[in-house]
Parts: sequence; C-alpha cells; structure tokens
Amino acid sequence: MRYATNPSNEARLSQTLGYDVIGDIHGQHGKLEALLGRLGYVRTASHWAAPQGRQALFLGDLIDRGPQQLEVLHTVRSMVDAGHARCIMGNHEFNAIGWVTRREAGEGFLRRHSDNNRRQHGEFLRQVGEGSAEHLGWVEWFRSLPVALELTSGAARIRAVHAWWHPPHVETVRSGWPLGQRLDDAFLQAACTKHSPQWTAMEGLTKGLELRLPEGHSFFDHSGIERFDVRARWWHDAPRSWRDVAIVGADQTHRMPSRRCRRTTWTPGGASAARPPLSKPRSSSATTGCRGCPGCNRATSPAWTGRPRTTARWWPTAGTARRSWSRGASWRQG
Repeated sequence: MRYATNPSNEARLSQTLGYDVIGDIHGQHGKLEALLGRLGYVRTASHWAAPQGRQALFLGDLIDRGPQQLEVLHTVRSMVDAGHARCIMGNHEFNAIGWVTRREAGEGFLRRHSDNNRRQHGEFLRQVGEGSAEHLGWVEWFRSLPVALELTSGAARIRAVHAWWHPPHVETVRSGWPLGQRLDDAFLQAACTKHSPQWTAMEGLTKGLELRLPEGHSFFDHSGIERFDVRARWWHDAPRSWRDVAIVGADQTHRMPSRRCRRTTWTPGGASAARPPLSKPRSSSATTGCRGCPGCNRATSPAWTGRPRTTARWWPTAGTARRSWSRGASWRQG
C-alpha cells in the first residue's frame, strides 16, 4: 500500500477540538477496529475517518505479540496520513529500529539479537518478513514518529508520551532530536549506548521510571525472567509502600516489600520530578502516559475534549495499557 499525505491535513489538525487517546495495540487489529467504531469513527475506502473536531492519538506499541500487526500498522498510518490521527513512538517501535541498525562502534546491532529479544520481537519479524523491503519500510516510518507531543486545543494543552513524562528527559531528547524531524543516526547511536544521557532519556520516556528493589526482593515477569528492577507508578501522589508503587502482575504483588516507601525513595530529584509542573489544579493542561502491561488483554482510551473540566471515558480495547493523567488537570473519571 502506498501512502500520500494530503496537504490540507495540517489545516484539519489545527481545527481539532478533542483527542481520543489509544494505548498499546500490539497487533490486535480486530479490537482496534471495534474501538474506533465505538468512538464514532467511520471506515472509508482508504482510512478510518474521525468524527468532526476529533482526532485519534496513538501512544505507540503498535507491534509485537498480536496476530494482525501489519493490519494495525496500515490502519494507523493511513489515519495519520489522512490527518485523522497522530502517533508517537513506544518502546517496541524504538526496539524495532535498533533491531535492524548496526552499531557504529563495535560489532552487532543496536538491539541485541538475543534469544529473549527475538522472542519478544519474533512475531512481528515473522509477519513482516525479516529483512524484507516491507520490514525496512516500516522501520523507516517508525523513525518518523515523535517520542513525545505537546498539543493545544483552544486554551487547553495536552502532553502525550508512551510511559513517563519527565521534563529533563524531554529536553534531552529535543536537544538532539528536534520535534518533527526524523530520528537520525547520531542520536539513535547515542540513545542505544547504555548510561548515556540520550539512553537514560529514551529509557524513561518509552519504558517508564524503573527502580532497584530493596536487597532480598525480586519478582518474575510474564516471561518467567527474574527481575530486580521494577517499573514504578510515577504519578502516585502518596504511596504507602512499595506495593503501591510497583507495576507488577497481580500474582507478583506479594513479592514486593510491604515496608513504607517514601516519595524521595522512588522519585529521582524528589516530588517535583514525579509530576510535570504543568499548572495549578483546575487548569486545562493534562499529561497522558501509557504503560505496557504484559499479559493484560485490554487497553484504555480516555477521551480528551479540550475543556478544563471534562470526563475521561475508559474504553476496553486491543492490547495492553495503563493510563495516567496529571493531577494538574481537573478530570472526572466517567
């Protein structure tokens, strides 16, 4: 399928009044189409068309795991190119870029072709045909996706990222990868070099805040791998223990420490880093983040209307997601 961007799309984007935020799809095309229909989108000959004044906002992780990954990519890209959607990069798209890109300093690829990594990415490789022209074409499109977006709707602002909106990380990325530009080789190589500022920023924005568990504690992920670092609910205002902070499967919660977890323990830089300083309560700014939740069979889509006081509706859908909104916005969950 060939894609062509309509020059009038920018005018349509500037008139958008609201966003339908859709998280991890992971190749679940049937559930994505069901969700779009439920949200009032209409299928045309070339794409799904958004209701008047609305636009879909995909938060990445379109690929891996599911049975119809190419169909998901075609649907999302056709909507983006027609001006009916925006899409940002998730960690799975970033990993897909690293899988095919050779490391300039040393041998091998930016994403190691280990057994564990191949198991995670193997279904996409099987469906697209590893090394095929189609495969490389989709990777090139992934490189065009921004890792974070700040959008406006009238006087309202919305900040979107796949995992963790941490202002220092956003600034690090933007200083080397300006918004609207293709991900270039220099930034990509730096972002795949462990412990570099670019690597730290991309890890946080696309994977979230990860913390080392106290000594003597660990858990097993959905693949049965023992982990000593855990992803944290960075948006949590008043955690009482590690069990409030840790993002693990329900069957692993008991492995988390029950001891008190102070905010400064799990938020680098203290409380100010946990929640972006968007505005005071009752403002019309919001931050949305999407967190992968392996093993879950649903995703969520809150509807953002661009009004200071609105309702976030949560839709069961395709893949796996957790959604968080900044406390700076006045949201009523409906």
